[in-house]
Amino acid sequence: MAAGGGGIADEKGPEAFGLSRHVAEAEMEEEHAGGGESSVKSKLSGLLWHGGSAYDAWFSCASNQVAQVLLTLPYSFAQLGMLSGILFQLFYGLLGSWTAYLISILYLEYRTRKERDKVDFRNHVIQWFEVLDGLLGRHWRNAGLAFNCTFLLFGSVIQLIGCASNIYYVNDRLDKRTWTYIFGACCATTVFIPSFHNYRVWSFLGLVMTTYTAWYIAVASLLNGQVEGVAHSGPTRIVLYFTGATNILYTFGGHAVTVEIMHAMWRPQKFKSIYLLATVYVLTLTLPSAAAAYWAFGDALLTHSNALALLPRTAFRDAAVVLMLIHQFITFGFACTPLYFVWEKLIGLHDCRSLCKRAAARLPVVVPIWFLAIIFPFFGPINSAVGSLLVSFTVYIIPALAHMVTFRSPQSRENAVERPPKFAGGWTGAYVINSFVVAWVLVVGFGFGGWASITNFVQQVNTFGLFAKCYQCPPHLSAGPPPVPFAPAPAAMPPPTAFNATGLFFPPVPSPAPAPSPMMNFFLRHHHHRHHGRHGL
Repeated sequence: MAAGGGGIADEKGPEAFGLSRHVAEAEMEEEHAGGGESSVKSKLSGLLWHGGSAYDAWFSCASNQVAQVLLTLPYSFAQLGMLSGILFQLFYGLLGSWTAYLISILYLEYRTRKERDKVDFRNHVIQWFEVLDGLLGRHWRNAGLAFNCTFLLFGSVIQLIGCASNIYYVNDRLDKRTWTYIFGACCATTVFIPSFHNYRVWSFLGLVMTTYTAWYIAVASLLNGQVEGVAHSGPTRIVLYFTGATNILYTFGGHAVTVEIMHAMWRPQKFKSIYLLATVYVLTLTLPSAAAAYWAFGDALLTHSNALALLPRTAFRDAAVVLMLIHQFITFGFACTPLYFVWEKLIGLHDCRSLCKRAAARLPVVVPIWFLAIIFPFFGPINSAVGSLLVSFTVYIIPALAHMVTFRSPQSRENAVERPPKFAGGWTGAYVINSFVVAWVLVVGFGFGGWASITNFVQQVNTFGLFAKCYQCPPHLSAGPPPVPFAPAPAAMPPPTAFNATGLFFPPVPSPAPAPSPMMNFFLRHHHHRHHGRHGL
């Protein structure tokens, strides 16, 4: 097998990659599908529904890479400081692009070997754990399956939490938990999307929506200017520093669905540089928006993990919220579709041609996602926890180790479908880079990042509790404490708001006359703190 860098150059004769037979069959089917009266319908379906080009893959990668995490990056900048925030974005963007490239090479290697053995993939979607199984054995398969499925599960949870967090800033008449119930039902409709082939128009729209939201945050922050008394003290604590770093690790670790996106392509060998190009575009969204928001609001972002909470409510902000909601629905489908495939293979329905049967069989996958989003509604801190504990292994450590082990022998390197690029130093350079990725992510991402993010996550649980009804919601000023029994009308009213030691604003409290007993005072203060004090600004 010729290797070298001929992936795109050899596209006209992809026999060398063992990928041409099904591509040719698919293209012939498409050519004949447009005849007769159904030509307009088939062309429209192809335009909106059936995607498989390099452009479709680029839109899918870019759209999947940045969604609700865009709203938490200013929060990470407040934890890291401006300089560290920018450097970590550039560094992890480059690191993520490299490991996505490794995953694409391993996919091509696996598929080529299988198609030499006449394996037919027309009704089967190849997944990452199957690549590991075919190249390295069942132990690697089990590790890849466990990490990948758990990451995608919590990735879907995060999208659902983000939906509830965002819509609350447009309509706060319902609490965030209730919105989670509603959007859980809406996101369950993704069971009707068969595969990544069918995300063509959704990927495009999702990226347009995120682009609008990112530039809205940047421009609105600059026009709003710096708030009075703004401070930029980050980094202040090592726990917050590594929590912010792991959120950025999570941001550029969205290539857990790389194999599924590649499998949906007509020419998978063209994927090699697509993720890097997608990352470059994503950086044009994440850097300006996060930097501008941090410049404008500074340390206030430490208590507002969603940047939209600090921007004044306007029609433009409401539009950004609605567009981000639609994109999060799309990204929920991106994260959940590989889980649907795994579940279908487990119950033996993956080859079923009935969309209704497959959709009904997929519904049990949505239930635990819905439940976990209600238990852990911690928008922001949960990103860092998932990044350090799951993303670090799923899309950084395991792909780098798998590439080294797969091509450890001279014979495997000689027969490799794709050799490492010369600018990376060939095989020697690839091994050096892979070793650095494993060491860095294991120590900094999983080690320090895991410690910091879990510490912060536990703090959120202790402060707000599990099943928090409205995480980080400001208290409604119209809601006062329960009336004091047998107390006459107050003689005088205190100032409109009172500021307590924890920095929480409470509604006006009437001064009863005569004052209740000390025991009653204690009970009322404890009751009020339990129901209102936990919803910090």
